[in-house]
Amino acid sequence: MVTNVTIERMEGQIKWYSQKSAWNQDCFKKLKVVEIIAAALVPFAAGISAPAVVTGLLGVIVVALEGLQNIYQFQNNWITYRSTAEALKHEKYLWYAQAGPYLNAQNPEALLAERIESLISTENAKWATECEQAGRGKTGATAQE
Repeated sequence: MVTNVTIERMEGQIKWYSQKSAWNQDCFKKLKVVEIIAAALVPFAAGISAPAVVTGLLGVIVVALEGLQNIYQFQNNWITYRSTAEALKHEKYLWYAQAGPYLNAQNPEALLAERIESLISTENAKWATECEQAGRGKTGATAQE
């Protein structure tokens, strides 16, 4: 049977990615709701001849919320973390059923550990690349340019 360390690692990672996905989804949706409302109020405020400061403030809110989304990447993190959590669950169910790649594996325990770590490493590398691109304004420019 698979070692407790591997199962604990898998379960811990499923929990972490699921929680982070839910948190990022919540942040993204809340920001977008406020942004949409503020954007919808801009023409309304202009139409009722509200003071320019009100219309301007609504525009500032829209730009600031979009900027926060761009910096923190809530939507992207939500989707990426959910995808990783589901991939880990997929491995878990295949492992328990001794199906798929585990069916005829010579060392299914080692294969499970390798596949779990591969999923986590892939997500971490993707996250680091996206952070790097966000820091460069997603232009693809390198530090040497």
